[in-house]
Formats: sequence, structure tokens, C-alpha cells
Amino acid sequence: MTTNATGGSPPSRQTGGTDPTPGAGSPQDRPAPDARDSSEPDGNGLPPTTDSDLKPAGSGAEAQLAGTTTEKPAAAAADQTGTTPDQTGRRRTWKDMFRRSRAGKDDAGTDEAKKDDPGEDKAGKDEAGKDRSDEPAGSGAERQEPAAEADPWTSFAPAPEPVPGRPGRAVRATGRFLVHEWTLAVLASLALAVGLTWPTLRYPLYTLPQDYWDPSLQAWQMAWSGHALRTNPGQLFQSNTFFPEPWSFAFSDMLLGYAPAGLLGTGPDAAVLRYNIMFVLAHAMATFGAYVLARQLGAGRIGSAVAGVSYTYAPWLLAQAGHLHIVSNGGIPLALAMLARGHGWSLRHGYRPERRRAGWAYAGWVVAAWQLSLGFGIGLVFAYVLALTLLVSAAVWFWRRLRGARRPFGRRLFIADLVGGLLFAAVGALLAVPYFKVAELHPNAERTLGDIGVYSPPASGFFTAPAESWIWGGLHEGARAALPWHPEMTLLPGFVLYALAAGGLFFSVWRLRHRLLMLAGVIVTMVLAMGTRFFDGTFTYAPLFEHLPGFNGLRTPGRMMLWTTLLLGLLAAGAVSAFARRVREISADRVPARPSPWLRAVTLLPLLLVLVEGLNDTPHPVVPEQPVAMRTVEGPLLVLPSGQNQDQPVMLWSTTRFQQVVNGGSGFTPKQLDDVRRVSAAFPDQTSVDYLRTLGVRNVVVLRDQIVGTPWEVTVEAPVEQLGITRQQVGNAVVFRL
Repeated sequence: MTTNATGGSPPSRQTGGTDPTPGAGSPQDRPAPDARDSSEPDGNGLPPTTDSDLKPAGSGAEAQLAGTTTEKPAAAAADQTGTTPDQTGRRRTWKDMFRRSRAGKDDAGTDEAKKDDPGEDKAGKDEAGKDRSDEPAGSGAERQEPAAEADPWTSFAPAPEPVPGRPGRAVRATGRFLVHEWTLAVLASLALAVGLTWPTLRYPLYTLPQDYWDPSLQAWQMAWSGHALRTNPGQLFQSNTFFPEPWSFAFSDMLLGYAPAGLLGTGPDAAVLRYNIMFVLAHAMATFGAYVLARQLGAGRIGSAVAGVSYTYAPWLLAQAGHLHIVSNGGIPLALAMLARGHGWSLRHGYRPERRRAGWAYAGWVVAAWQLSLGFGIGLVFAYVLALTLLVSAAVWFWRRLRGARRPFGRRLFIADLVGGLLFAAVGALLAVPYFKVAELHPNAERTLGDIGVYSPPASGFFTAPAESWIWGGLHEGARAALPWHPEMTLLPGFVLYALAAGGLFFSVWRLRHRLLMLAGVIVTMVLAMGTRFFDGTFTYAPLFEHLPGFNGLRTPGRMMLWTTLLLGLLAAGAVSAFARRVREISADRVPARPSPWLRAVTLLPLLLVLVEGLNDTPHPVVPEQPVAMRTVEGPLLVLPSGQNQDQPVMLWSTTRFQQVVNGGSGFTPKQLDDVRRVSAAFPDQTSVDYLRTLGVRNVVVLRDQIVGTPWEVTVEAPVEQLGITRQQVGNAVVFRL
């Protein structure tokens, strides 16, 4: 700071013994000329520097208390930078000071400086603590400052958003839920299921998809499981059909996971309606499950949609429309997606520990156990895939621990896998018990490699569509005629899917090693789907059949195509996702930066082609009407004529009373039922009557509309007095009471 004529310096305020004045000659010490008072010049001809001039505006005593050794006048700072520092050291613009002055507030820095000046009169403050030194001299009375004025600029500010109440928050939460990706995916899956399975829901009380044989059996299965849970769960596996055989509910896949649906409604109409609803929901769940799996692994939305649609509506699956336990495969990709999400793993991003969620792992194991409860037809292979994955993961985990590396996942997730794996294994073991009992009681139910050969498709089956395919069915009629058993040998997953998957080998969001692994999986599953057709299965299917438990109970290796379709769908999803990403990159230079309508249409083209190839021409025959006798006659009873196809509607008709019936249809025919059919061919005669009485049969129902051209067309009216039985006409049936 400059000195005066006497060699002294102007007095400066000190706090705590600290001299805030820097050394003389420093440029920072010289105040700006416009900051000096010109009333009393000093010895150098310059106006003296007052104490207030030494304090920067907006700092005051706080700067000295903080030990500040450099001070800059407020006017100089304002002139040079256009801003002034406030109390916190933040630079304030003229706009800020204007707003504060308009609000009735003085400059913060000046106010603080005056407050800390020892010469300041405490009475110079009004009640609000504001400085009144600016009042004109000679004021006779204390003048009260006017009220603070509102900032005029607030008129142009947006109105504050009102805080919503509880109903408003509920509406907003509902809106967010409805537009969430998973909600939209569920709704889209349901809409596609209704449309692509049409006319399943056109007459859901009277028709069944494809035929009324196996669907009647499976409609009865759901009805029986619900009836057993409602009345006597301990007798679940001792069904009312195949009387008097024990464990008869395990003669085929049980669809036990649909038992809760069986609790609703009674009778054949309810059973048919239930079957049709579950048939449509199974398609929706398969689409959603494959979509979620592809998304979890890292595919885009359009690519994941291609994976979901191709997995559910592949042409070869149209031939399985009469097998609900095969169509109900959505739990497989959904469980895999949940397990991958729980472990924080994806194909595209690898393992991310911060995304681990033990709850998702538990949910994945529960869904996997539920899928297994629907049947071992596809659940057995799923169980072995999970077991293999678990073994590989455990080996990696222990290998990392031995090498001293960090554990791949924490204890909570390890416990989740342990508990979930035990749950899955327990469900599988409990469901396997009745099947082992059936295999022990019925040796003829065991399959052989010769039986597998009957249903093993040739390589041409991978390019042949079933008759139910709307686009390829008629064109492939000649190719189907060359197949020994075309319902299980037409395994075309879709030519569009083949093309997209082939493109995904070269252009994809997946890494090269992942693409190669998927390709290897496609080849392996296709070879296994050929059964004994691939070099007699000596090194492929035969070892699995002979050494892995449960494989000797599977008769249709072509259903391995389910895994081929899933892997092809993931390859296709990678290609479509990469294409969609490239479209976004091209559109980034556009104004606005979004794809043109033509580019959007191009990205949707693969999905549309897959949808078209999945269109079906599935017949929906009317279910035979339930005879009146089935609602009134007590069991045990036998319905004639009896056969594999004739007995399955009889099982459905029995859902009104669930009386015991000798009839039944399944994957194999018990020896006793075969004997009943052979002996009762001459009914009513003494031999057949005595044999049926020995079994405990009390009534025989002969359906008049089904005996045309059979021996019963003549014998149904034969005299029966000498046999000790009675005959009664009930509706369109003749009832013989033994």
C-alpha cells in the first residue's frame, strides 16, 4: 500500500493480530483511482485511502478473519470483470445484484463491511437489521423502508409444477408401468399369441387345435390335477382312468404345472376352455421368454423380437399344436434369462458383479422347476443343460479360488444357486418317482433304440415344413410324403431364420467366439435331433440313450429341435441388432437425428418376414359332445368302442363326475387294457361279462353313433337275460349294468 507524506500508513483494521496489508509496492496494494475520496489530498497529491476502500465489496471482515492478505476494491473488481465476489467467494454478476436490490436488499458485501466497522452506530440498523446510513441528512423521523418488491422477471418463469397427491402419484406410477418395456413386451406377446393361434379363441368351448385326441387327453390332465388337489391330493397319481391300473396319471407327461388352472370350473366344457386359454398363453410366454433372454444377453429390441417370434412360431412347431406339453416351452428361455440376470452376466457385456441380484437367481430356479413340472418330454433335456451349466460354473468358481483370484460371485448368490438347484433337483426327483413305478409295473413302456429309429428324421426333415404351415404346407406336400412319420420329422425352423442366423455369423453384436459357440450348439442339437439317422447314432444319440437316466423314455428325438431354434434365434437377434445399430449411426447426421420412415421399415422387415413364415393353417375340429350317460352312470365303467383315439375323448367326458373308467390313452398301452379291448370285442357274451366282473367293472356304455361297421352294431341288441345283466337306453348310448 502507498504511504502518506509523514511516512506513515493509513490505519487498517486488524483482527486477531493479523496485518492484512501486503508489502509496499505491490500492485495489489494500490486502490483504483475511482475508489479514492477526493476531499482531502495527501502529501503526494492523491486522495487518502479510507478504511472502507480497502475492503472488497462482498467480503468485508470475513476476508480478514480468514487471513486474507490480498484485498481488491469492489469498484475495480467490478470494472475489470463485471462481477463482484459474494460472502462465499462466488462471483456475482450485475444481474444478481439487480435482482437483490429489486427485492429490497442491499449489497451483501457493503452490508457486511458496515456491520463490522467499529464506528458503525448500532442504532443505524432498522428492525430487519438493514443499513439506514443512506437516509438523507436532517431527517426528522425514522423512515421505514418500503416492503420488498417482487422480481419482475418471475412473470416470465415457468409456473412451478404442483405436487401431486396420492391419486395423482398412483396415476403416474400406473402410466410408467404401462409404458415400460416389459409391460409392452407382455402385451405384444399376448396380442401375437391371439392372432397367430387364431381361431383357437373363436369357439373356445367347442373346438380344439389340430385334433381332438391328444388335446382331449391333456385337457383331462389339467382337470384331473385340479380335481385331485381340491379333493384328495394324496391320490394325485392314482387317476380315474385306466382302471384298475395304479399310477395311471404318470402314463404320459402330466402338465402338473397347470394344476392351479384345473381348480377353476368343472366338466368337459370348462376343460376345453381351459385348454384353449392355456394354449394361447403358452405361446405368449414362449415369445416373451425368448425376447427377455435375447435382451438380457445384449440384443436390441427388434433383434430380441425376432428371437421371440422365431422361437415360438417356427414352422416345425406348428406340427406340435396338439401337444401342449411341447408348446409350453416358454419357461426354458425365461428361466435362463432370470438366472443370467441374477448373476449379472450377458453375452455382450460379460460378467458385471455390480449387477448381481440373488432374488433374480431364486426366481430363475423357481421358473425352471415349474417348467420341469410340465413334463419330461422337453424338461429332461432342459434339466441336463442346467446341470451341465452348473457343473461348468462350479468348476470355474473353484479354479479361481485355488488360484487365489477373486470369487466370481458372492456368498448370497452362491447360496441362491445352492438352494435353487436343490429345489429343482427335488422337484425332478419327486416327479420321477411315479415314472419309475410305471416302468417297473409295465416293462412294455420302456423304449428301445429300434423305437427311436422309427421317429428319427432324415436330414431332409430340416428343410421340410408340416402341413399346418400356411406358406410352406402345400409346397412341401411331396417332401412330407417321403418321410416315414412326418408329424415328428418335419423340422423346418424357417428359411428366413436360416438366412438371418447365417448373416449373424458374419455381422453381429455378439463376439466372434460366442457366434462360433452358438454355431457349434446348432450343429450338435441338429445331429441329436436326427436320432439314429446320423451314423446309426453310435456316437451321438445312442450313448445318451443308454447312459443318461430318463433318455430311454423319450421316443421322439426330433424335439431336440427346440434348442436348435433357440440358438438360431439368438444368432439372428445378433445380426438384426447390429443392423439396427448401423441404421442409427447412419441417421446420426440427419436433422433431426432419427431414422427415416424407409430405414425404420427396413429394420422391421426381418421381424415381418419371420411373422409371415410363422402363419398357420391349423385345423380346429369340434370336440365330440359328451354323452348323457357319462353324466349319470356310475363307475367303474367301460365305454365301447375302445381304442387309443376313441378313449381320449372318453377321458375328457369323465371330467363331470370323475368316475372310474377302464378307458385311457397315453404314450403306451398297458397290457391289461389291451386284453380288455380284445375280450370285449364280442360283448355282450359270457366270457367278456365274466372278465369285466373280475376287474370290478359295473357298467358298460356302448355309443351307438360310433359302432357302425363294428361287431357291436349287431350284438348291441342281442338278448342279455341269460347273462344276468340288464340293458337300458340312455340318450344315444346303451348302458349294460353288470
